[in-house]
Amino acid sequence: MPDQDQYRMQHPGEQHPVPPLEEQPEITYPGATADLLSAPDHGEATYQGSGRLEGRRALITGGDSGIGRAVAVAFAREGADVVLAYLDEEDEDGKRTAELVEQAGRRAVRMPGDIREEEFCRRLIDTTVSELGGIDILVNNATYQHLEPGGIGDISTEQFDRVMKTNLYALFWLSKFAVAEMAPGSTIVNTTSIQAVSPSPGLLDYAATKAGIVDFTKGLASDVASKGIRVNAVAPGPIWTPLIPATMPKDAYEQFGKDTPLGRPGQPAELAPAYVFLASQESSYITGETIAVTGGVPFT
Repeated sequence: MPDQDQYRMQHPGEQHPVPPLEEQPEITYPGATADLLSAPDHGEATYQGSGRLEGRRALITGGDSGIGRAVAVAFAREGADVVLAYLDEEDEDGKRTAELVEQAGRRAVRMPGDIREEEFCRRLIDTTVSELGGIDILVNNATYQHLEPGGIGDISTEQFDRVMKTNLYALFWLSKFAVAEMAPGSTIVNTTSIQAVSPSPGLLDYAATKAGIVDFTKGLASDVASKGIRVNAVAPGPIWTPLIPATMPKDAYEQFGKDTPLGRPGQPAELAPAYVFLASQESSYITGETIAVTGGVPFT
């Protein structure tokens, strides 16, 4: 079993499980952490905070599991209170993430709902402000994908619409409503993907939205710089979360991450420090940029 202590110096390609991954049955979207035979590492046992986000108020979409859970754990241990947004079907995972936040001594507010609805996005910002007293950090992390091996011919209009609404429309609505409430020093951190620059034919619609997020991040950063608000993004490579077996056929995810230079998928805990950095004052001279966490796959 690989040593998953992220602070001990070790071979990065051997720090977490390598393909072929433990046999994993396909699961129903959106998937739950409990459905995974190989549990993702969210940093529950390892992430150590140092007060970098003390007193900050954050909204994290897709905050129930995967990358969102890892970010919530890290933010809480750095001193932030968080609002967790996720689908109604993900409430069990949402409750567990809230518990982890509260164990760190911070406040967690759960907000199940669908960010494809503009009114729910508005309510998310309003609730963050009313419950936490304001919003200092917005993490646009929720995403939807569905691998279609047949390419564009198999992508339905319904699927295309769902991908666009989840990945781009919600990003626009939430950012627009958040900026109106943010003070100087606030930050927005978006989640894009290696697919933004290296699109897979079976993820054509998803890749298009992730490329859009890179441009949106650059444009919004310029738009709100005079307000003292910074906007950046994180680009994950293949990361092991419930979304993978919930949206990919078995033969695709058993070798998930094998083609990266490090030879394995990443874990959510390996992404959280990038979000903390971009949300904190340590990155005060960085805006409009994307940090790639891809296991060595070039983000070009």
